[in-house]
Amino acid sequence: MTATGTYGPVVDRMLRLICQEGGDWRTLSAEVFNGQGSWGNGAAMRVAPLGAWYAGDAEQAAHQAEFSAYTTHQHREAVAGAMGVAAAAALVADPEGGPGTPSDLLGAVISLLPRSAVQAGVRRVRDMLGYADVPTVAAVLGCGRRTSAHDTVPFPLWAAARNLGDYRQAFWDTARAGGDVDTTCAIVGGIVAARPDGAPPLEWLERAESLPEWVPAG
Repeated sequence: MTATGTYGPVVDRMLRLICQEGGDWRTLSAEVFNGQGSWGNGAAMRVAPLGAWYAGDAEQAAHQAEFSAYTTHQHREAVAGAMGVAAAAALVADPEGGPGTPSDLLGAVISLLPRSAVQAGVRRVRDMLGYADVPTVAAVLGCGRRTSAHDTVPFPLWAAARNLGDYRQAFWDTARAGGDVDTTCAIVGGIVAARPDGAPPLEWLERAESLPEWVPAG
């Protein structure tokens, strides 16, 4: 936990420089890691609600996710990770039903991603849909231990695609893998909950912390 909340150190520094010194996010985001930009998983972690907003329009969701990533993560892999999560959420949220099978879902996501390690990872996800052993799948796909987008995004897409009708199972399959659990669980939860019938278990919602008073009711 940083002074600004749950942001990582790079974003924490950026926010401080913007707030205290009037820094420009465009410059600050582009400068990190010797001008390569961050390839971390934060942009993918936060983006599922944006994808759900564009329910049924995965192309637009991926496009907007690209913009959203740039504010903090300008590396190609981080941008691709955000695009993949947003596209998946938009497809799952489609009121017309979306892709018919998990393989179809992943194929649609792959088609919207630029050539990248993230895209290659999602291709592996589609090949591993028949595998049920969580540790094995996490060992192949990665589960965020390196906190990079390409080491993080594919695994929760696997868990989501296999458990779209079961939020509880999707969540626990993801948590069991270890790694960057808060990030991977945020991704899988955001995708699965985007379904019209994908809400978390009621008892989980009842035990959740109350939202701050400044959040509008409803």
